[in-house]
Amino acid sequence: MTSDATQLPPINRAPRRVWGRGVVHLGLLVTVAGALATLTILYIRNAIHSDIGLAFVGLVVVHLVQRRRTIGQMFSQFRRVQAIVKRRIRLAGSDMLLAFITLNVLVSGIWDWSRGEPIQLPLVPHPFDRWHLLSGAALVLYLILHVWHRRRRLRGSTIQ
Repeated sequence: MTSDATQLPPINRAPRRVWGRGVVHLGLLVTVAGALATLTILYIRNAIHSDIGLAFVGLVVVHLVQRRRTIGQMFSQFRRVQAIVKRRIRLAGSDMLLAFITLNVLVSGIWDWSRGEPIQLPLVPHPFDRWHLLSGAALVLYLILHVWHRRRRLRGSTIQ
């Protein structure tokens, strides 16, 4: 007869995957130390250093296979972040272009006003040979394109 008091408690054993991952990490550390030691401390022949280096590369491959799900998640997050950053850069560029054209209209208008007559641009066909008129037309065209590309987002858009 055995009683509950005499039974040994269950042993908590790490799952095989966790143990295997630990062995791979230990192998990575040992092979890196060995590769460095063969070059710096022990001055052993290149062949041994190459063998240890190849063992390290093999363990890196095993490590990456063990971490494939995490690596896949990281790449999908990276792609999302990359798309967000790309969009932000594009929006910032658009805003900078809008600011430049607006500033160009302002400067050309002030300059025309201070001179009392429009500034003529060389090599530009007539009615657009005036700087302020040309920059104003560019601003109107850009604003039309700007609003057209954002027409779907404008309804639900809020100022931030």
